Order: sequence, then structure tokens, then C-alpha cells
Amino acid sequence: MSVIDTPPTRVGTSAYPAGVPHGVKFVYGIGAAAEAIVGVAFNAFNFFFYTNIMGVPGTLAGLAITIALVVDAITDPLVGTLSDRWRSRLGRRHPFMFAAPLPVMLCLFLIYSPPAGFSTFTLFLWLTGLTVIMRSAMTLFHVPHLALGAELSADFTERTRVMSINTLLGSVGGFGTAFVAYSFVFSATPEYSNGLLNREAYPTFAIWAACAGGVVMLLSTTLTLNLVPRLPQVAIDLPRLSTMEFIRDVRSAMSNRNYLMLLIGYLLLSATLGTRDTIGLHMNTYYWELLPEQIRYFVIFGLIAPIVGFVVVAPLHNRFEKKPVLIVGLIALLIFATSPVLLRIAGYFPENNSDLLIPFLMVFYLLSMTFGVILLISAMSALADIADEHELNTHRRQEGIFYAARSFFAKASSGLGHLLAGIAIDIIDFPVGAEPGTVDPEIIFRLGLIDGPIAVVPGVIAVFFYLRYNLTRRRHTEIQTQLKARRDRLSGGAS
Repeated sequence: MSVIDTPPTRVGTSAYPAGVPHGVKFVYGIGAAAEAIVGVAFNAFNFFFYTNIMGVPGTLAGLAITIALVVDAITDPLVGTLSDRWRSRLGRRHPFMFAAPLPVMLCLFLIYSPPAGFSTFTLFLWLTGLTVIMRSAMTLFHVPHLALGAELSADFTERTRVMSINTLLGSVGGFGTAFVAYSFVFSATPEYSNGLLNREAYPTFAIWAACAGGVVMLLSTTLTLNLVPRLPQVAIDLPRLSTMEFIRDVRSAMSNRNYLMLLIGYLLLSATLGTRDTIGLHMNTYYWELLPEQIRYFVIFGLIAPIVGFVVVAPLHNRFEKKPVLIVGLIALLIFATSPVLLRIAGYFPENNSDLLIPFLMVFYLLSMTFGVILLISAMSALADIADEHELNTHRRQEGIFYAARSFFAKASSGLGHLLAGIAIDIIDFPVGAEPGTVDPEIIFRLGLIDGPIAVVPGVIAVFFYLRYNLTRRRHTEIQTQLKARRDRLSGGAS
């Protein structure tokens, strides 16, 4: 029996056949800034806060995020398939996007404001419960927003431009959040020369990030409402959602080979990036012995990476297939991200008291970020192409379910990273609340091993899965031609 027996009636595949107006790209893209604000506020600081400030063992802190990841494995595809089928005067995506901001804002504040006197296990339960609720609420915005981006254009390269500005504005939101944190919230005080060790600064940071993220989410959702009449609508003969239909949607998506290869590769890369992001504050504070006012310069220069990505990825996709761009981006990212630690271990990197340390770190950081942006934009654009291939094969348009995987693996980066980093921190017996420069050099050396050669292993394996992705420009043009012919036949039959 086929996935679906009767092709449902369709109304187009995108809001714009080719070019998307710049204003539409912008108001869509600022939604990514909201996601990044919340993402940076949560992912970059909560592990350091709970392990190094609150004294929760790394394994428990990592387990809390991993438990939320298990819930994400259900909620992300569920929201995806719900938004693919939702019928309302606000369209398929927007009702979910409007429901997200308030619970996200409240949970982010509470995560950094645990009541005094909580035991270690109670803190673990507090972090687990709030993370589950916050990430489930974030799914209501993140998955429909990504699916909306895939619906804006059917053009092979224009999709790359849409995802480029989405990534650029997301990076502005993320880097802006980090800059505010390091420059103002965690600045030095008479009591704390390193503001990251000041517990009282974290609730203030959470209030700022929650308000900024919530407002931008509402702004993007409201300003894209006028697109609803142009967007693809739910087919009138699409079955109502049921448990079996949900399972069928997921199974149908997973049956696409290109989708599966991209997903497995993304999951493995998530383990690498998540581990490094999770212990990033430990590395900057104890391995490189940087202060918040020094870390903020990485944020400023980091903004160059999404600008470069925004400028170069569409021309790259015009000249080359997306597959080699994906693979080169991945390999270069892995090389430049791990080089500083590997060079330090080999004795070829500036010492912590050297004036050359920060410039060298910035160069490698900027290179790794640039290739990471190129990789991300290419993967997001490729997912939209796969959605076209999937529609041709199954007669189902499932941007929501496809981009649910993108949302899930973004969270997997955090979940797997927290778990692996948490276990590793406990194994090397990293001290709680230590002053930089006072930690045993052997422990510091092991911390570097985690960030460098150990964390990179899953990312290397991901290369082999990306090599099996084979949706070319020529094949995509054939798919678009066949989809158009099918829609023309259906329109002629309807008339």
C-alpha cells in the first residue's frame, strides 16, 4: 500500500514563484533573531550556571537537557505535522507562532532564578521541568517559522537567499545577546573580577533576553500575517490528524534517502558542536583564561561570519552544487574549530599571557564561524529542495515535518552536548567555582582534549553521510517541472 492512495488537491507550492521581496525576507528573517536570542541565553550560559555556580554535577546538568531532548523527539515532528494540516483564518503556521512567546519568556527567567535552599536533586528537577516546557513552547515558533521560509519561494537559488538573510539576522540576534551579556550584565564588580562567577547577574540577564526574544517573536509573526493568503493551503482531501496519520507522516519523511543522509549527518555534527558550545565558557574562562570583556570581542568579530555567508553562499550555489558546498563547509569548520587546542597541545600556539593569544583565537574563531554559516545555509536550502522531491514522490507537501528535524537537531546539539560535556566534566573532576589560574594543569589539559580531538570525532563521521546526499540542480529542475505539470492537470480537472 502506498503512503497515500489518492493525490490530494494542491494550491501552489510557494508564496512567490521566484524572487521574494526584500521586505518579506527581512520580516521573516527577524524571527530567527528571536530564536537565537533565546538559544544563546539558554545554551551558552545554563551549563556554566548550574555546574559552576549552583554546584550541580555535570552529569545531572547534562541529563536534564537530554530528558528534554527525548520530549523534543515527539513534540517537534508533532508540531510539524500539525502545522502542515492546520486550517484557520490565520493560515497553517501563524497560530502556533503566536502561542510561543509567553511560556518561553517565563521559563527562561525561572531557569536562572531557582529558589534559594534547593538541594542538588531539586535543582536538577527544576532545570529539567522548565527546560521541557520552554523547549516545547519554542517548538511552537521554531518549526512553523522554518516551514514558512521554505514556502516563500520554489526557486533553487532564491531559497538560499531567503535562508541566508534568515541566518544573518539570527546571527545578529545571537551575537547581540552575547555582546550585551559580556559587556554589561557580566561585567566586573568589586566583588567579582570575573562577572561570570556572579550568581546575581544571571536573573538580570534572563529578564533582558526573555523580553527581547519574546518581542521579536511577536513582531515577526505579526508582520508576516499578510502572507497567509499567498501561502500554500491545506489540501481539502488531506486526512485529519490521528496517531496513525502522524506515524505515517514521520515514516514517509524518513523514507526519503536524501533527507535521511542529511539528518544523520546533522545529528553527528550536533554532537560535536553541542559539546564544544556547552563547555565554551569553561574553555574561555579556565583554558584560555579570558575575562568577559575580552570574550565580547569575539562576538563583535563573529558578526563578520554571517555577513560573509550572506554574500557568498548564493553565488556559490549558482556555480556549484549544494553537496560540495556542504562538505567543504563541514570539513573546514571542523579543522578551524579544533586547531587552537591541537596547536596548543603541540606547543605551537601563543601562551595565555601573550599579546598574540586573542588575535590568533579570533582568526580561527572567525574562520570556523564563516564555514559554519555556509554549512548551515546550505543545509537549510537543501531541506527545501528535499521537500519538493518528497512531494513529487508521495503527493504530500510536508515542510513542517521536514523542518521539525532541523529544529530537533538544533536542540540535539544542546542536549547531546550537555550530556557529553557533563559526563566529561565529572570524569576529569573539574572543580566548582574555582578562580581562573588555580585549577590543576592536568585537569586543564584534559578539558582541552574534550574541546578538541574528542569532540570532533562525531563531526568527522558526519562527512561520510553528507557524501551520500545526491539531489542535484538538474534533478531539482526536473522535479519542479513535473510538479508544475501535475498542478496544471489538477487545475484543469477541477475546472
